[in-house]
Amino acid sequence: MPMPLQFATDPDTALPLHVVASDDLEDWAASQNGTVGTWVKAAGFRAGLGEVLLVPDGNGAPVLAVAGYGTADQRARTRFALAGAAASLPEGSYRLVGGPDGATLDEECLGWLLAGYAFDRYRAQSGAKARLVAPEGVDASRLEAIAAGEALTRDLINTPASDMGPDQLEDAAAGLAAEFGARFEVTSGEDLLKKNFPMIHAVGRASARAPRLLDLAWGDAGPMLTLVGKGVCFDTGGLNIKPAVSMGLMKKDMGGAAAVLGLARMIMALELPLRLRVLVPAVENSIAGDAFRPQDILTARNGLTVEINNTDAEGRLVLADALAYAAETPSDLTVSMATLTGAARVAVGPDIAPFYVDDDAAAAAIAGAAARVADPVWRMPFHAPYETMIEPGVADLDNAPKGGFAGSITAALFLRRFAGAAPRYTHFDIYGWQPAAAPARPKGGVGQGTRALLDALPELLDL
Repeated sequence: MPMPLQFATDPDTALPLHVVASDDLEDWAASQNGTVGTWVKAAGFRAGLGEVLLVPDGNGAPVLAVAGYGTADQRARTRFALAGAAASLPEGSYRLVGGPDGATLDEECLGWLLAGYAFDRYRAQSGAKARLVAPEGVDASRLEAIAAGEALTRDLINTPASDMGPDQLEDAAAGLAAEFGARFEVTSGEDLLKKNFPMIHAVGRASARAPRLLDLAWGDAGPMLTLVGKGVCFDTGGLNIKPAVSMGLMKKDMGGAAAVLGLARMIMALELPLRLRVLVPAVENSIAGDAFRPQDILTARNGLTVEINNTDAEGRLVLADALAYAAETPSDLTVSMATLTGAARVAVGPDIAPFYVDDDAAAAAIAGAAARVADPVWRMPFHAPYETMIEPGVADLDNAPKGGFAGSITAALFLRRFAGAAPRYTHFDIYGWQPAAAPARPKGGVGQGTRALLDALPELLDL
């Protein structure tokens, strides 16, 4: 099992870890005793980003460690810069001496925790084994709660569809509800039709694993926050089947569900003073004799008709029913998160989560929080002139407008039609995947936008 993503609790025996920037190395070495300075020079240590050095006493036992912090330019281009050192240090406990402070210190400490993450379900492996003593002024329990929520998101995304179908996603959500005393309900199979979730049913009915809507509720007082996450556990594309190159990563198409469940875990662990509701339409978009077809017209929960022009644009369909259901209960903030469009990746790449919201103050709050916690997002427009692109004429809406332009925007506009009058409805079009290993972020599933939202909630909801 991987080590828990927690801080060390033995400050008296932890090895001092000096964090030294490249530009400060000479002055730092001069401030140490002659033996330390000589050792650093002899070792050729340059304090490069992620570079580490253990300094021994006369018997060879380490008396301190040094972590290179690179240059300001290098740090500006690297999130969780200190996490590289965590991965390079030997197992043990360390306490920081010098280095960053304020919000940057929080970021680096969280990065250190996340460097300990490893997905070991199918192969024995571990993350960084060096554990950090929480520095003075750092809210250790908060960072541990955030790390645990992020680990949940990563685990859910990393698990292949063979072991993470709608039923297992239900189990994960039910387990989370049980852990924090939340209420939990499931509507599945033919009951989706009886209870008026026709598009969730249509998308998932061809799978051997029944589609379902997961409904988690927590908290009895405070403002209402509703999170809706796309839970397409695998997406073949349906009858508009994906080519192999596009289908290879579709185990991550439930990344929106994984993200909102991870965020929900953070919120409940931190006992934020709000009422939380999480809705996850969990389906598998498969091919069978009863699969929904191109040119079918579906009627959504709120009565809008939708012409199906591509069965591979299924995520917005299941989200539409869930959003319409959410809109039936007043909420102070409704957020949808989904691995929805390739257009978003073309626009901003895999590392940035585009988000949509009409309210400028809400947008500023989310963007400001994202900068503080190193969780990059970028505001995109609900561009009203593009509304005509999702209106096919034969039905109220088109799930896949032709032409290929503004794909992320038209998908967001489609979803907004179902969010009702929810104040500050916000949609995140995330990627949910780290394509190459980086400090604190191994290749694989990753949360996006969740830490920014968590940090922005006090401003968004007046907490």
